[in-house]
Amino acid sequence: MSGGTEPGRAPRDDEQGPPPGSVRPTSRRLLVAIAVLGVAVGVTLVKAIEAGGGVAPAVSWLTLIAWAFLAALLFAAARNTHQRIQVRRERIEPSRAVFLLMIGKASAFVGALCTGVYAGFALSFLQAMGSSGPRNRVIMAGAAAVISVLVVTAGLLLERACRIPEDPDETP
Repeated sequence: MSGGTEPGRAPRDDEQGPPPGSVRPTSRRLLVAIAVLGVAVGVTLVKAIEAGGGVAPAVSWLTLIAWAFLAALLFAAARNTHQRIQVRRERIEPSRAVFLLMIGKASAFVGALCTGVYAGFALSFLQAMGSSGPRNRVIMAGAAAVISVLVVTAGLLLERACRIPEDPDETP
């Protein structure tokens, strides 16, 4: 089991968790695992729909625009929060900081899942790339996957911007 200590063994300083009242940074490994799960879901969803005689859903331009808008909002929130907390060292209300932190974490998780699902959609149509219909589906799903990666990145930046800076006046 990773992350824990063996019974009877004291944790080292670098193994201890965050101080009480703090939140661990989002694990990049977990995000990759969620994206891989999303790929499996996307491929399975397309195959199940087509096996049932249906037509798999296509990614629309509106989806791309909505995802891009969300990514832009998250990047703007991350920049604003970074400027306030890290650069100008302003204090913000704790409830607002927690809200921004949770928005960042949730965006990273949902973005990772959607990255995988859209990548799974794109992979499902790769074998039929010769005709224009599947080619457009691969391009749109691939673009949605890339924009979803931007949502993940913006969410992680927002989460990072919420960190409380070290106080240079405090000495241990």
